[in-house]
Amino acid sequence: MLKFGEWIVKHRAFILIIGVLLLIPSALGYVKTRVNYDILSYLPKDINTMIGQDILKEDFGQGGFSLVMVEGMSDRDVAATADKIKAVDHVSDVICYQSMTGCNIPKEILPENIYDFFNHGDNTMMAVFFDDTTSADGTLAAVEEMRDITSEQCFISGMSAITLDMKNITQSETLIYAVIAAILTSIVLVLTMDSFLIPLFFMLSIGFAVVWNLGSNILLGEISFITQALAMVLQLGVTMDYSIFLWHSYKEQLNYYPDSKQEAMAHAVAATITAVVGSSFTTIAGFLAMCFMTFTLGLDLGLVMAKGVVCGVIACVTVLPAMILVFEKAIAATSHRDLFPAFRRTSSFIANHSWAFLTVAIALLIPAVFGNSHYGVYYKLDSTLPDYLPSVTANTKLAEDYNMNSTHILMFDSSMSAKDANKMMNEIKDVDGVQFTMSFNSLVGSAIPEEAIPDDLKSVLKSDKWQLMLIGSEYEVASDEVNAQVAKLNDIASSYDSSSMLIGEAPATKDLITITDRDFKIVNFLSIAAIFLIIAFTFKSVSLPVILVSVIELAIMINLGTAYYTGSKLSFIAPIVIGTIQLGATVDYAILMTTRYRTERHGGKDKKEAVGIALSTSIKSIITSALGFFAATVGVAAYSDIGLISELCMLLARGALISMAVVVTVLPSMFMVFDRVICRTSAGFVQKENKEKKHHHIFRTA
Repeated sequence: MLKFGEWIVKHRAFILIIGVLLLIPSALGYVKTRVNYDILSYLPKDINTMIGQDILKEDFGQGGFSLVMVEGMSDRDVAATADKIKAVDHVSDVICYQSMTGCNIPKEILPENIYDFFNHGDNTMMAVFFDDTTSADGTLAAVEEMRDITSEQCFISGMSAITLDMKNITQSETLIYAVIAAILTSIVLVLTMDSFLIPLFFMLSIGFAVVWNLGSNILLGEISFITQALAMVLQLGVTMDYSIFLWHSYKEQLNYYPDSKQEAMAHAVAATITAVVGSSFTTIAGFLAMCFMTFTLGLDLGLVMAKGVVCGVIACVTVLPAMILVFEKAIAATSHRDLFPAFRRTSSFIANHSWAFLTVAIALLIPAVFGNSHYGVYYKLDSTLPDYLPSVTANTKLAEDYNMNSTHILMFDSSMSAKDANKMMNEIKDVDGVQFTMSFNSLVGSAIPEEAIPDDLKSVLKSDKWQLMLIGSEYEVASDEVNAQVAKLNDIASSYDSSSMLIGEAPATKDLITITDRDFKIVNFLSIAAIFLIIAFTFKSVSLPVILVSVIELAIMINLGTAYYTGSKLSFIAPIVIGTIQLGATVDYAILMTTRYRTERHGGKDKKEAVGIALSTSIKSIITSALGFFAATVGVAAYSDIGLISELCMLLARGALISMAVVVTVLPSMFMVFDRVICRTSAGFVQKENKEKKHHHIFRTA
């Protein structure tokens, strides 16, 4: 490692040039990487809701669809609007009364259910089908063009419209997230470091790593909008410690090599690699645990963030040392006295009142466990979007005017007789919450003979293998009522056709609920197990992994459990993200203190003195790190208009402070209480000579 450090120092200018040059392909890769805004597309491909969507696209040439409401238009104008929409690229079909009948059949003779579907007061409904999936680039471009060519009297609802609005917000806010996080983190660093300029080079070094990471995402094909929005902020928060460690190590080495800054930096790089690589393992393990989710959004976020930590380590031991040496005079000129207190009295107070803090921790455990098990969860992510968005306005109008909050598509055998199809449809109509049904058979009757149905309309609802039924529901997606309704509809459909499939946002979300509930348990177990093993291997201990993981898990339960006591609901992905990231990123606080505690005990200090020294020497670093993580996320939480992003960042910000408080107060107390157990079950806490003397003394006494 020292030879590597010497090479870095010798070639510092070359390293900076290479680092800058790598930004060019990385920036191009970032721009070219596709972003997926459809959360439901990460469901497993082998479940019926996903299989049905593929069949819909293959057999009918349709992927997503939107319900478009037209307000206060004449039939002729509605027909003209429908023609305009149908001419838009990637719009495969448009179904409305006017296009279906050419305005030649009076509305009054339409079947009641068909009339009610298309009309409500002076509002007219049309169903628009796209030739690609809900979140495909072509579909989103089609929705955008539809908004441009239609008047303010048109309201475009559905998941594609929501996805487009989410895309527009994310694209406008993502870079601002990075700026806010960098500014707030720099303020923390200015207060906690001994130079006004060094935070700038920390941010530049981490910025290099962020761009490298995001640019390399092009190798993955695409990333989710959640990953794109969180990656910069999280990478800054979890890798900033590495830069702080290098700087402190460099300042320490200057005491040994005052006449050679290059030699001091070479030793600092060597020490940083040894410490940072080991520390990064726990963070990487937390992220990689997410890759085992069946819901592959976890794989997406886990891979990108694990890769980001690796990029952060590389930048820390290459680009940052080079910057510090190149701009050493400027950094020295902006040095200032330490503005952060040493917290000596705090450390002494905590060490002297260990039982009190442990008692408080035990008292908090019960409500934390209860709250962690009972907070509310929501799965409809668009429910947190701002009300001013066009898609939210349209969906609200759809619910108010037509009493529809979700739409399902039932796919069943095209060879089913008209008699059975109508019988099945009548049963479906009677299911609680069903507002309307429409299928090919419902359009064929005495009022509209089959010959009057245009061929292009027939192709929308019927193919050689399948026919479709549109089902409108008054229940909201992800509600208990719609989930029960979906189960009932599946039962009815399967009694007529065992191969039938119910697809749409509500059925897919019902699958999402089942899958992510199982995923959370798996990811939680894997992340705890992986970090447990890393700690056990690092300290060669049986007891320390239990103590350290338990302390951080208490902090996580307090963080998530707070939602129950504040009456707020969390998104379904929140416990997965927080459970892994808070554990992986903040367990380093505990490892830092434990390392010093082991050193002092091995040096012959008694438990109280060892714990006191470990706490006093690590508390400042822990607080600095936690405040940095807090600063990197809290600003984004306050700024973001996307409720999901704001919520996750607020949880991470709160989690950093809770982990800091628990590690600083509870962990030293655990060391005091379980010192004897730790020393007996861990390597490196008691000197071998002391052990031999003790054994000899016992033998002689006997």
